[in-house]
Amino acid sequence: MLHELSIVHCRLCRIVILLLSSAVFSGCATVAFDQPKTHSEAIADTSDTRLGKNVLEWSEQHEGLSGIYPLSQGMDALGARLRLAEVAERTIDLQYFLMKDDMAGLVMMNALLKAADRGVRVRFLLDDIFTTSADRNLLLLNQHPNIEVRLFNPVSRRGLSSGLNFVGDFRRANRRMHNKSFTVDNQISIVGGRNIADEYFQLKTGSVFVDFDVLAMGPVAAEISQSFDEYWNHSRAVPMEQVADNKNNEDLETVRADIAEEFDGAYDAVYGRALESQLLQDLIANREPWFPAYAVVLSDSPDKLINDISEEHMQLATDLLDVLHSARSEIIFISPYYVPGKGGVELVQQLVDKGIRVVILTNSLASNNHVPVHGGYARYRKDVVRAGVELYEARANAAAEYQGADDGVDSMTLHTKAILIDRRYLFVGSLNLDPRSIQINAEMGLLIDSAEIVGGFTDNADEKLAAIAYRVKLNDKGQLEWHGRIDGEDVVETHEPLTSRWLRFKAWFMKIAPESQL
Repeated sequence: MLHELSIVHCRLCRIVILLLSSAVFSGCATVAFDQPKTHSEAIADTSDTRLGKNVLEWSEQHEGLSGIYPLSQGMDALGARLRLAEVAERTIDLQYFLMKDDMAGLVMMNALLKAADRGVRVRFLLDDIFTTSADRNLLLLNQHPNIEVRLFNPVSRRGLSSGLNFVGDFRRANRRMHNKSFTVDNQISIVGGRNIADEYFQLKTGSVFVDFDVLAMGPVAAEISQSFDEYWNHSRAVPMEQVADNKNNEDLETVRADIAEEFDGAYDAVYGRALESQLLQDLIANREPWFPAYAVVLSDSPDKLINDISEEHMQLATDLLDVLHSARSEIIFISPYYVPGKGGVELVQQLVDKGIRVVILTNSLASNNHVPVHGGYARYRKDVVRAGVELYEARANAAAEYQGADDGVDSMTLHTKAILIDRRYLFVGSLNLDPRSIQINAEMGLLIDSAEIVGGFTDNADEKLAAIAYRVKLNDKGQLEWHGRIDGEDVVETHEPLTSRWLRFKAWFMKIAPESQL
């Protein structure tokens, strides 16, 4: 997740250096979590809003069910968020692991400011450890009378450097909030794997992130709001003004003007492209059907991050494990970062022994954007294959096959986090299948009962996997092979496909990274 989260791994070497150098300094700056702040909750009755009226009309025809719609394309996912912000009348609550200081981040900031200008209350909860959006910009948002920004478990800005503060308070600062949700008027929400940055919305040229969210309305949206409120009012959620000072005393309109001048036409072009996506408008006008489904929120408590690591506090993983053990015929795991550990290998072995078909799709070394994670995963590949799992690794040069057209995109990275069970149930959210997600960080997602939605993934699944991934097998000598189908021809590779010796060496060397941190 520094994966996103596994960005933690990319910085492990730097952390080691900082750990050694921190002995030179007598102490580090910490964050005070006992300062006063305002308690607030989701506005319960928003049935008189435009979204509320549409949701009520739909719900009357689908009693007790939530409406779900998949967002597999990045521009649709960005467009849906922007459209929701445009039609918001009462509230926008958003909770994210990271936001970058790039076009997607600026577009989102502008959408929130415009909504706040109309009187919409905006609550923005952000994990700051790998957020690159400048404090200046977050303070800008926070200046608006209708916007409040809080950082979850922040690292102090005071002292010599935030890096040293992170190292000096590592036991606390290492525990991160990885949740992702965007909820408007307590009626419609977006939950999935995307953060707020260009790569998650197909704004980067030359590469594609394969990611996935769902739009959700009805009863489950209220559950998402409840989860948000629990984090928003937690002791670890610190108001922005208590973390970072506006040292230049800049006012809201000055900073707004500077940002507008810096991005000029490029900003308008991106905003316009996103709003060309008519998906949300079509859904609201019933030109595109919502999928009716029973859906529930599965979420860790924020208290997980202030307690020692234990099974007692791994609520999401525990609930999800019960669901997996109830499977009857098939489970398909999709996870960009898969580090099963001994326990994960034992789990898939138990499932296979029960007669359940287990398929796992994860990144190959060439498609993985975090080499240390691959190093941790690679040591378990043979065990997973021997357990009877069908193991697939995304092919880095399969962007054209994934998108259905060759539009000049050179590389592909898998970032989807989903589990498909018995061709009926879907879990989608922030959870990666690795120790960091399961043990260290806080996660959330939706468990959805919809054969129609799952069918969009599983229909012709074998053909879809063959088009974008290698099947990892063991040959007669017990050595790994990668089997793929490229341009209509079957190919077999005997080492990590599409990689250099140097990249393979780095992946091997990074096995020194502590597995518990992956």
